[in-house]
Amino acid sequence: MSHPHPELSAPPKLPKGGLRVIPLGGLGEVGRNMTVFEYDGRLLIVDCGVLFPDDHQPGVDLILPDFAAIRDRLDKVEALVLTHGHEDHIGATPYLLRERQDIPLVGSELTLALLNSKLREHRLRQTPFYTVKEGDKISFGPFDLEFVAVNHSIPDALAVAIRTGAGLVLHTGDFKMDQLPLDGRITDLRAFARLGEEGVDLFLTDSTNAEVPGFTTAERKITPVLEQAFAESKQRIIVACFASHVHRVQQVLDTAVKHNRKVAYVGRSMVRNMAIARDLGYLKVPPGVMVEAKELADLAPERQVLISTGSQGEPLSALARIAQRTHNFVHLEEGDTVVLASSLIPGNENAVYRVINGLARLGARVVHKGNALVHVSGHASAGELLYCYNIVKPRNVLPVHGEVRHMLANGDLAKQTGVENVVYAEDGVVVDLVDGVASVVGKVECGYVFVDGQSVGDVTESELKDRRILGEEGFISVIVVVDSVAGKVSAGPEIHARGHAWADSDFEPIKQPIVDAVNRSISEGSTDTYQLQQTVRRTIGRWVSNTHKRRPMIIPVVVEA
Repeated sequence: MSHPHPELSAPPKLPKGGLRVIPLGGLGEVGRNMTVFEYDGRLLIVDCGVLFPDDHQPGVDLILPDFAAIRDRLDKVEALVLTHGHEDHIGATPYLLRERQDIPLVGSELTLALLNSKLREHRLRQTPFYTVKEGDKISFGPFDLEFVAVNHSIPDALAVAIRTGAGLVLHTGDFKMDQLPLDGRITDLRAFARLGEEGVDLFLTDSTNAEVPGFTTAERKITPVLEQAFAESKQRIIVACFASHVHRVQQVLDTAVKHNRKVAYVGRSMVRNMAIARDLGYLKVPPGVMVEAKELADLAPERQVLISTGSQGEPLSALARIAQRTHNFVHLEEGDTVVLASSLIPGNENAVYRVINGLARLGARVVHKGNALVHVSGHASAGELLYCYNIVKPRNVLPVHGEVRHMLANGDLAKQTGVENVVYAEDGVVVDLVDGVASVVGKVECGYVFVDGQSVGDVTESELKDRRILGEEGFISVIVVVDSVAGKVSAGPEIHARGHAWADSDFEPIKQPIVDAVNRSISEGSTDTYQLQQTVRRTIGRWVSNTHKRRPMIIPVVVEA
């Protein structure tokens, strides 16, 4: 399990008239957000996102929520509500739809458009869409939904109010309270207040920035920094940002026009997402500013701008390939400017700094969050959360979307405003709202589900441990031939190693001890090849540990002759 709680057992049967909340991702981590609500035997899901792997998860492409807790009840799911179009909220949806393709999807126009392109890649075409906007109300089974506009780092984000017989739940999704957003769409605090007057029984609030005092910096504050970077650059400019950050791309386009530069997108997801945003009217592309990436080579460097993916140091992204000089047609020159217009997602620091160093080594001037205000968060800071608590005045609070420290800080803020019941949960911890009181009642199994190429859920933690050992310690293969008639070693051991600076001759001192150990095991009655392989493993393992202070993977092979 990703977040074990040995003190908790399986939850009891949900009391009649109660609402059950089952978080399957996003509580205790930043990513793979997914929350299941159960009422009167029916289910409603809010968000279904992915988590991106850390360095200690080699070979893993994505990490999904664990659907096991609801897999045998997918026919009870009334709908999947998507609060906004970021990967950590929509990215796992195709994998859920593989198990039941006709789950109704509910979200804003941009959110569903971004998701639809993913569904086509997965060849999923039978899913009903319900497009909603702020102020809309819609019902699915016993769940009456109302949508509220919230401001985030992607357009068209929504909070959702869920009404059932157990009470009113308000789920913020990801949000902040930028009072001067680039698109003029602010978080609707009047709707929050109205819902508060009605009586919010359970408030699920974004915890990501709960430790950050004050208010999140406005997006508009970035424009002067971009202006300065453009004014000071005498050559090409490359801006790397999230492929979903429509607002940042808009700022770059507008700044490029002022400085008489042409713009091209680099990176498949950037090209796809910005085309969707443009077609739906969320991105205003000034006439004459866009060109194809390969056409930029025909322009003078001082007229070129590239908007690229790879702000998190992803090894196969456009920016990483540019830094490694392996990109097909973008070749960095000394004096170029690279702007990393994004924050560092925890766990990506080494990859990002590796790319920054690669760019600097090629002579580029790198502007990033560490030396300039080129990115602001999309999440509410402590001051904004306090405002929300005072406006909504919820009876119960369940902090969501964040690591444990973030959720604890969020809960402390709620208590400061007078909320008496703050419930803390992690992935798999079940919370029931019964008679207006929320409490932890148990847990469900909720582990990490790894996507590795075409494999989904087949890679285990044990196999990842093997991969880490192979990468860090290398491996040793040992082949021993046993004469089953004579009852002793007849050939070998033949020893080979990879991953460290060992020569085959380095293992001469351990060969005879291996022969002696195998012969001794046979004389004691161990004739099974598996048992003899374990003898070989233990013998050479102890020697390598004592002699070389390493713990490599050991692959023993015992062959009967």
